[in-house]
Amino acid sequence: MSKKLEDLFNLHPLVDVQLSVAQIQQIEEDKQALAEVDEAIDKIDAALPTVRDLEASDREMDELAKLAQDNFTNLMDLGMSVDSRFSGTIFQTAGLLLGHAITAKQAKLDKKLKIIDLQLKKAAHDFKEQQAALKQLSLTGAEDDTVDGEGIVLDRNAIIDAILKKDK
Repeated sequence: MSKKLEDLFNLHPLVDVQLSVAQIQQIEEDKQALAEVDEAIDKIDAALPTVRDLEASDREMDELAKLAQDNFTNLMDLGMSVDSRFSGTIFQTAGLLLGHAITAKQAKLDKKLKIIDLQLKKAAHDFKEQQAALKQLSLTGAEDDTVDGEGIVLDRNAIIDAILKKDK
């Protein structure tokens, strides 16, 4: 393809890629290393489904928080109805129960945030892996930058007519 055609159709210049034997061996070694990393990730993914029943712990935390809140309310009512010299200890215990309810809710939120963080890290790793694979393909000369589209066959006169109609 000539330089004029590349400029006319706004195409990237065609580059002949010639790889040395050492570069080809390095690429093969990189492919093997990537395959080993993929196998390790697959093993980790296979191990992750065994860590299930996360919703059960959520329910347990909710039950504990609800129980602590209910008992807090009961103790507050009791503290209001007893003699003032005994109410201080009851109110202190009620405050501890409320603290436990907050801790249970916070533990539940922390667990969800850790799961989201791990999912984001995995997505970022997958994206980097995909970008590395695309870069590797571009180094080997494979063209992955193709654009899918539709085309029609026209003769020269039809193209000129279309251009003239567009100008009007």
